[in-house]
Amino acid sequence: MIRLDPATTSPAPIAPPIVPAWALVADSGLSDADAAFRAGAALGALDTLARAQVSWAGVWRQRLALRCAAAAVRLAGRSEDEAALRDAWFLRPADGGPGPAGNILNAWRQLASHQPVIDAERLAGVVELLGLRWEDAFADLPRTIDDLIRSGRPAPFATAAIAGQVVALSSGTELLAWWCADLVLAQKLRWPRSIPMLVAQAFAPAFRTDDGRGKRIRPADQKEFERAVCRALAQGADDALRLAGELSRRAERLAAVAPKLRAKGAGDVVKRLLDDDAVPGSLTTKNLSRFATRRLFERLQQLEAVRELSGRTTFRMFGL
Repeated sequence: MIRLDPATTSPAPIAPPIVPAWALVADSGLSDADAAFRAGAALGALDTLARAQVSWAGVWRQRLALRCAAAAVRLAGRSEDEAALRDAWFLRPADGGPGPAGNILNAWRQLASHQPVIDAERLAGVVELLGLRWEDAFADLPRTIDDLIRSGRPAPFATAAIAGQVVALSSGTELLAWWCADLVLAQKLRWPRSIPMLVAQAFAPAFRTDDGRGKRIRPADQKEFERAVCRALAQGADDALRLAGELSRRAERLAAVAPKLRAKGAGDVVKRLLDDDAVPGSLTTKNLSRFATRRLFERLQQLEAVRELSGRTTFRMFGL
């Protein structure tokens, strides 16, 4: 029987909070003040979990990053869904890149795993991952973000402001605008890591006009965008917390069965399952051969501690 690090296998000490139901009620006549109040209530609920040191925070943020990347890829005019993006990232050649769509996923994965700060070097890397050409106008963006953080603007309005300012810099920068929006939100709320949310709502009702045409509200639409961001933050926080509830229960199950795992190196696999969206079934480590990994995942499936995510019989993926 193996011994596992309790910090790795322990579930959250408390159940994830929930967004108040009244903050999510659809209302086409919502005023700016009401929209901001609802966003504040939702972000207040999310704030508790954003600061918590739960064992499954990594998989939670990376699963949200995958959702956001799928929406971002759609905005970029590509067809890859979450499954295709997962394959592009986890099945990429050891000496090759994940491709254009996989690079977009990488941008949101980095957003989820790094501290929410930006400088010229990091910005240049994100611009490249998003398939954009560097513009001289981007050079002042870190300072613009810093000014917004220092301003007294409430977090939802600062979030909307940075998105609008980014799309004003150059054409074709909407993906960068959404990426910066989540970063600014995390900075304003002093979260240790960003929680990818907003671009996943880009095609949702929050960003649709109420004039009967259902036109998508974009960051450049200054008149409507602030209210739409508030509505999107309320729904995005609710979606994130619902996912957290599911993952909390699955992590609790994994923690319960972990002491039964006898394979040498199982602790590393458990940690990877808690830290990331998925683990390839072909994983090899210092202590686990590909055959041993396959047997370990079979055992975890028998114990109902992991799910197979790809639906395939080969090139399989496992995760909470």
